Amino acid sequence: MEILVFKTNLTNKKKISAVENTLDIHPNINRWNVDLNDCDNILRIEANDLSPKEIESILLNAGYYCKELE
Repeated sequence: MEILVFKTNLTNKKKISAVENTLDIHPNINRWNVDLNDCDNILRIEANDLSPKEIESILLNAGYYCKELE
């Protein structure tokens, strides 16, 4: 299992709920959360065999910014 960390513009619960179903049903994602108290609105994902580009694409398609932090 790996932990992926992203900077996002998911700044409130309404925006998070817009991507919640997609992240919840993804077969390779075990757990995820967004830290709204962090200035970068950090999205943390625990996953198996998942590309950061795939997560960036999911959020971009939903209309949100997402950039992997290295």
